Amino acid sequence: MSPSHRQFSSSMASRRVVLGLAAAAAVSGAAAVGAAQIRKHESPGTLMPPSAQPDKPPAPGASKPPSPASSAKRYGGTVPGVPGKALFGSYLDLKDMSYRQAVALRREQLGRDLRVAHVFYDWADDLPLRVDGMPEHAIPLVSWRGINYDEILSGRSDDLIARAARRLKSFDRPVMLRWGWEMNGNWFVWGGPKNGNNPAGYIACWRRMHGIFKREGAHNIAWVWSVNWNSKPPGAWNKIQAYYPGDEYVDWVGISGYNNHDETPAELYDGLYTAYASRKPMMITELGAVDNGGTTKGDWIKKLASYVARRPNICGVVWFDTDTHKGYPEKWRIDTDAHALAEYRAMARSPRFSG
Repeated sequence: MSPSHRQFSSSMASRRVVLGLAAAAAVSGAAAVGAAQIRKHESPGTLMPPSAQPDKPPAPGASKPPSPASSAKRYGGTVPGVPGKALFGSYLDLKDMSYRQAVALRREQLGRDLRVAHVFYDWADDLPLRVDGMPEHAIPLVSWRGINYDEILSGRSDDLIARAARRLKSFDRPVMLRWGWEMNGNWFVWGGPKNGNNPAGYIACWRRMHGIFKREGAHNIAWVWSVNWNSKPPGAWNKIQAYYPGDEYVDWVGISGYNNHDETPAELYDGLYTAYASRKPMMITELGAVDNGGTTKGDWIKKLASYVARRPNICGVVWFDTDTHKGYPEKWRIDTDAHALAEYRAMARSPRFSG
């Protein structure tokens, strides 16, 4: 795996930085770990609907699988979502290991391979033709960094977008593309708050890119629209629904939500689930859990497994499995202690995660 895969090029070397302090650095190219999570509750900008109750399923019908007759295309597009069978994956980058070595270690520890291989790329990078060391049957999840809206809507980036489409088209398998994630936060240059508080501009960018990919014949792409679990700044204009490109342009809905302040999985994920999971398969595209001592990390992983078991339309879970990101002390890797690893292994080997 090349340095650009593992380190996201020089401007992406710090994918995640200290919560709440990241906004200024992220504008210049450092990424932020869902910086909005410095607030446990943020209303009205959060994804959490006022009526949602942590640790209880959403209202009846919220997790109802879609009717084929009511959908213009297959549930999940080129990467079908299968209710009750979650794809299991990670962004994987471990200290002093190549990607191939890290994949082998996780295979040994978990007794199974990853089904989703998450990689990050800058806007101007050449998107991958392959992911070296990826498990044989894994699906690439390519998180592609954005740019300010004018660079796309002016047409100046059309050639760059077309080149990206041609490269991903050359994969020998479907590719999940997660462009411009966490757009409802103020820490990325492609976020609505950095573009004149204009969610409509984000939608226009998404649709323009989608059209270019279609013209280039990149029909192996499953488009993943991925939000942060709460919005910063809060407010009606910045709610997640304001950024949704439309069912015709989205195959999966995704969410970033880390357990930083003892949030329950329901607090982090139910807002998106209730709003969209009956129409689109949902993927938790980035998550991790802090270690607050004792068995806290493993206990939270067990809560996560139980939560996903009760939400059948969560069709993918992708852990941020790393101990290398610069400037942030928390080790998100899953084997920081034996109990955490045991609970993670139990989750990974359960039938619910057999997608």
